[in-house]
Amino acid sequence: MRGTALAAATMAGVLALAGCAKDSGGGSNNNNASGSTGNAASDCITAPKPPAAPPAATSSSAESGKVDGSKLKVGLAFDVGGRGDASFNDAAAAGTDRAKTDLGVPSVSESTASATEAEAAKQQRLDQMAQQGLNPIIAVGFAYAPSVKVIAAKYPNTKFAIVDDDSITLPNVTPLVFAEEQGSFLAGVAAAYKSKKCHIGFVGGVNTPLIQKFEAGFLQGAKAVSDKIKIEDEYLTPAGDFSGFQDPPKGNAKAAAEISRGADVVYHAAGASGKGVFDAAKAANALAIGVDSDQYNQKTVAADKDIIITSMIKRVDVAVFDYLQAVAKGDTSTLPKRFDLKADGVGYSTSGGKVDDIKDVLEGYKAQIISGAIKVADKPAK
Repeated sequence: MRGTALAAATMAGVLALAGCAKDSGGGSNNNNASGSTGNAASDCITAPKPPAAPPAATSSSAESGKVDGSKLKVGLAFDVGGRGDASFNDAAAAGTDRAKTDLGVPSVSESTASATEAEAAKQQRLDQMAQQGLNPIIAVGFAYAPSVKVIAAKYPNTKFAIVDDDSITLPNVTPLVFAEEQGSFLAGVAAAYKSKKCHIGFVGGVNTPLIQKFEAGFLQGAKAVSDKIKIEDEYLTPAGDFSGFQDPPKGNAKAAAEISRGADVVYHAAGASGKGVFDAAKAANALAIGVDSDQYNQKTVAADKDIIITSMIKRVDVAVFDYLQAVAKGDTSTLPKRFDLKADGVGYSTSGGKVDDIKDVLEGYKAQIISGAIKVADKPAK
């Protein structure tokens, strides 16, 4: 009986030690940078945890005194999808909405592009806005670049801004461009940490240089933390076919296919098509990452909010508001040349608390990008 008791006690001790080793990430796996309890995601992470980010500096850029925008007659030319896309266009609309509240802008005249419209239609839209005396006029999206170049030259006394294009050198045109690849790098890090299968996906709307910046950062971020990661990487439409930004069923089908191949976290840069990506993730018990706006809080995708772990925030709202404020003050020279992580032009959302456990990791990589220790490519390396 005594020998049996000793044997049982010994076995219990062995099992307890084994359990402790498993719970502490012990054993042969010494690459658990996540600090989590031996889950599949921690097994995926092979890079050491980055150093903690320094405390955030107190901003000294707060505006002193109220800026009066009551004389501005704003024109807002939306890209495909328009207000209500829960993404890029809604972010621009949020900027003008804030300008109404904070600057006293009396009204904003809005118009939306269609997916199949000819270039002449874009020119006509901007020309009509200028004829109506709207000033400034904001064109949302690089697709407006040829039209802005023509119409801005025709109306030199009207101020124009264009989001996502810096190819126009006219003095009355202000580019509002972003470092999408930097924010997407952090989305890639989050995806790798949250994947239980070490297998993630990217769905781009239209295969253009702009959306390739999202793709490039996402791929680089995921690979920076894991050399085991598998990545599905696809677009909805080729360059020139802008329907990829407004086709939720196609987004659903593409995401569902990636999930069926093993991806359990999918990041989209597909505008209104992202709703289909979210629907597919929810149906398959996968996770998703939003884009442009904090999509966890977007009403049009509220049914899927429980599977949205974060969003790559592209602060089009900040850029649009800052531009209108600068125009109201009569000086646009103070605007950032590029809205990047340092300028708070891109980032990631924390709504829902689903990345709270890896926030220190994300902040560490953010600090390294801001300092220049990590250079994020704007073209995909495959």
